Amino acid sequence: MKGVILAGGTGTRLYPLTKITNKHLLPVGKEPMIFNPIKQLKSAGIKEILIITSMNHMGEIVRLLGSGKDFGCDFTFKVQEEAKGVAHALYLAKAFAECGKIAVILGDNIATHSIKPFVEEFEQQKKGAKVLLRKVSDPERYGIAALDEKKVIEIEEKPKQPKSSYAVVGIYMYDADVFRLIEGIEPSARGEYEITAVNNIYIDRGELTYNILEGDWTDAGTFASFRYANKILTKTNNRIIE
Repeated sequence: MKGVILAGGTGTRLYPLTKITNKHLLPVGKEPMIFNPIKQLKSAGIKEILIITSMNHMGEIVRLLGSGKDFGCDFTFKVQEEAKGVAHALYLAKAFAECGKIAVILGDNIATHSIKPFVEEFEQQKKGAKVLLRKVSDPERYGIAALDEKKVIEIEEKPKQPKSSYAVVGIYMYDADVFRLIEGIEPSARGEYEITAVNNIYIDRGELTYNILEGDWTDAGTFASFRYANKILTKTNNRIIE
């Protein structure tokens, strides 16, 4: 199983910190933000990792990370030339995936506990996708999962009237069919190819499973969540808790 880290975007909500650098290079605890998703994938036994970022900051990310040798990993890099959404960025991983399963992490998602149990469970899943959920106090900021007792029945992007408080965090797992599904979706009202649209297709097919993410988690895309990310990783000394 291979890993994909999506580290593009403009980081406008963290401006001016992001005026001259990619937000994924900002310090969280004692390390750059992007180290956390790398460590997450490595903790799950995933060492072949594709990092997708924007054209403006590719050089900085490559200089920081190198080949992956320092992490015991093998890194590949790819540029997303236009910011057209998560699904658009993920599609760039098609050749890298080589028709196998992938674990995908948004580069600003910070978590303290290893995703290894969920990756191992997905490896036993014959087909489909898996998402990780987390109960949040501000569900209007996220893709929100409507749940019944056993499964996700719908995911709604940034709803004004959320059907639950369970957010789909930026950690996903997909089979090789994900790229064909991305090819079939249309841009949303904001002009982006939304990963929620892809996840809802898997739901319609009865092929999406979920787990609740343990430990502390946040996306680090706003000043408030960036401060919280620093707090939780300082507490763990930037370690991933197995």
